[in-house]
Amino acid sequence: MLPVLRLALGRIIMVEGKATIVVLTYNRREQALSTLQFLSQLPGGWPIIVVDNGSTDGTANAIRARYPAVMLIRMRRNLGAAARNIGVAYAHTPYVAFCDDDTQWEPGALERAVTLLDQAPTVAALSANVQVGPDRRPDPTCQLMAESPLPSADLPGPRLMGFMAGACVMRTRAFSDVGGYWPPFFIGGEEALMALDLTEQGWDIVYAAQVVTRHFPSVIRDTFSRQRLLLRNAIWVAWLRRPIFSACRISLRQLGRARLDGALFKVLAASLVGMPRVLRRRRVISPATEHLCRLMERAETLSALKLFAPAECEGGRDAASMQR
Repeated sequence: MLPVLRLALGRIIMVEGKATIVVLTYNRREQALSTLQFLSQLPGGWPIIVVDNGSTDGTANAIRARYPAVMLIRMRRNLGAAARNIGVAYAHTPYVAFCDDDTQWEPGALERAVTLLDQAPTVAALSANVQVGPDRRPDPTCQLMAESPLPSADLPGPRLMGFMAGACVMRTRAFSDVGGYWPPFFIGGEEALMALDLTEQGWDIVYAAQVVTRHFPSVIRDTFSRQRLLLRNAIWVAWLRRPIFSACRISLRQLGRARLDGALFKVLAASLVGMPRVLRRRRVISPATEHLCRLMERAETLSALKLFAPAECEGGRDAASMQR
């Protein structure tokens, strides 16, 4: 697709044609079709690549029949988040907008993302403003991102040490420079390692409130398995990149959460089985990056305490929790 010229603030800029939408799907045929219907009608006609992660419900055949203009990549088996690496390999644009089969980019969002990335060459990833459900509830993680305590001078938004893998726009070169997503994670918190590696390479990650995506959570999901993977992967990331003290602290915290979920032995066993491979790839981040991580972790702790305090005052035991 040829880029389309647009006039903005007296300057002619090229916007469309600079980003490819990469959609990851697995066994959610109807939701994937609905998402593609919306994305294919976005102004600008953004190129779309769908990576079907080995679906067995006819998702790939339905997409091929209904959306022949979409590039469809059919995986033989479910690779989890690493299937996005395949989608990016087929993208021929400087930016990639990631989208899951239950998320939809708002009209105008990608134009704004392209403009922001064009104007901020050190930014590798924009984490989007996620609005949940038909009533557009703000995702609580986005509120935490908006209040990031990290220094953000000369950046187009609050600086972050993470992003939402299925709701971000990334610089293709930066994604490739860090090797994409590590396949052993499968799914759940897979972006944490990439965020650390991007920061180590001098890239910035930013929350972009003006880049909006809608999230319509699917009822087809294994919540308990996903939570166990999140806990295991957090432990792995800690031992892949964090100093010993931080790695121990994070591991104990994640195992404590696993115990509360009744999954302590499963998470511990899964973590230990993969630990030899993790330690072979261990590369400790710099003190500067570790300092940024600690700042963000303190902010997350304070935010969680604020959420918990009202429930305790009212005599309740349930606290709101922030999840991806």
